[in-house]
Amino acid sequence: MTAVLKGVRVVELGTMITAPLAGMMLADLGAEVIKVEHPQGGDPFRSFRGGLYSPHFIAYNRGKRSIKLDLRKPEGRDVLLKLIGRGDILLENYRAGVMDRLGLSRDVLEAANRKLIHCSITGFGADGPYSERPAYDTVGLALSGIASLFLDPDKPQVTGPTIPDNTTGMFACYGVLGALYERERTGQGRRVEINMLEAAIAFIPDPFINHTRYNIDNDRLTRVASSHSFTFRCADGKILALHLSSQQKFWEGMLTVFGRMDLAQDPRFVTREQRVKNFVELTRIMAEAAVTKPRAHWMAQLEANDVPFAPVNRIAEVLDDPQVKHLETFGKITHPTEGELTMPRRPVLIDGERHDTELAPPTLGEHTGAVLKELGYDEAAIEKLRAASAI
Repeated sequence: MTAVLKGVRVVELGTMITAPLAGMMLADLGAEVIKVEHPQGGDPFRSFRGGLYSPHFIAYNRGKRSIKLDLRKPEGRDVLLKLIGRGDILLENYRAGVMDRLGLSRDVLEAANRKLIHCSITGFGADGPYSERPAYDTVGLALSGIASLFLDPDKPQVTGPTIPDNTTGMFACYGVLGALYERERTGQGRRVEINMLEAAIAFIPDPFINHTRYNIDNDRLTRVASSHSFTFRCADGKILALHLSSQQKFWEGMLTVFGRMDLAQDPRFVTREQRVKNFVELTRIMAEAAVTKPRAHWMAQLEANDVPFAPVNRIAEVLDDPQVKHLETFGKITHPTEGELTMPRRPVLIDGERHDTELAPPTLGEHTGAVLKELGYDEAAIEKLRAASAI
């Protein structure tokens, strides 16, 4: 059993990705996570593909229990404060100032639980010129500089998965765990603050050092040229990726596999610095070689010559990849009414094992009654909350 956070209680006021991902990561380590949702619709991610159990919601909410509370009602706020009073961690990703407007200021939270670790996640920080703006992943991509390292400026089109959202959730979990460790020694609660803008910037430190120390104008090819990273279309239309990094043997291995050892003496490519400078031309020449044979042929040769490579898998192909299957990366979890789900498992092994939660992502308010009873509410009190539209 590797539920290293067993006994830790988390209250999550999270929607979309940042706080829910942090909550799910803590749940994956064994924490008890109670997700507090508005009675009308809950987490907006629930309805992204219709209904209230979308794949977007499922992806970030396993291992949690869901309780419905309207925090705008005094009765709902009272229930939340009771939850916080018996909890260890509070996660929320409201805009700056929302907690105060809900009557949940820092003083109120500390009065409810002086040992509480309160993690506040915002888009741009608690104050400043952008603090009241709404923030989603593409905003973080653009403002942090990440988008400029992906976009074709002549044909700008946002592509790919969420990055700032996910990194923010991970940094939030990292901050919470540090505060939790300190509290075990001192008994002191903490307020942990993380914002998407700084998390996204922290996720890509190298282009900023390139700029501030070496005055390099970073663009889409700066990193890939430096790291000798390629993608080639093969004769069967399948795509192959290589990442040579800086070792000379990988460069020579690629030339051997593709039958272009002549390039080792080409003045445009003799040194690593020259290859970086002439990366576009080098890519064009190697692509002409790669397209002459199917991907499986090149993969066998690249493996035999110890060159770092991988097929560019589509999502469906990832699940069937031999190494992914060997690692048992994906697992199944069953919800009593929503059925079986296939999800990536916790990627962290402890003593060679990983803790798999038995709690599938919850339906809206699935555990409201059970949690209220654990807090000491009897049926009459629960009915009173219902009458007040607090749950």
